[in-house]
Amino acid sequence: MAGPKCGPWEGGCGQVKGDRVEIVVDAGDTTRTYQVVASRAGRRVESSVRRGVVEVSEVTRSGSVVRTARFMATRVLALVEHPVPRTDGEAPLREDPGS
Repeated sequence: MAGPKCGPWEGGCGQVKGDRVEIVVDAGDTTRTYQVVASRAGRRVESSVRRGVVEVSEVTRSGSVVRTARFMATRVLALVEHPVPRTDGEAPLREDPGS
């Protein structure tokens, strides 16, 4: 019996450990939502915008790129990052001004 489709490009099944990025793209008369998920422990998702292209990559601990999704920057409506809370004692990048 085949299980549900849980690949990193299908949005996962909630059991995947790691960062996640959602990309909402204008597809003419509708919008499409894509998700890039860090599919294994120790991987992370990095996003960058260069020369009119939005690039979202899944990267290993050593910095090797596993897979990359590229979109035209003029068609991207939203890029939402969902980082996983870090438990290795990393300090936050900045303090919350409301506290």
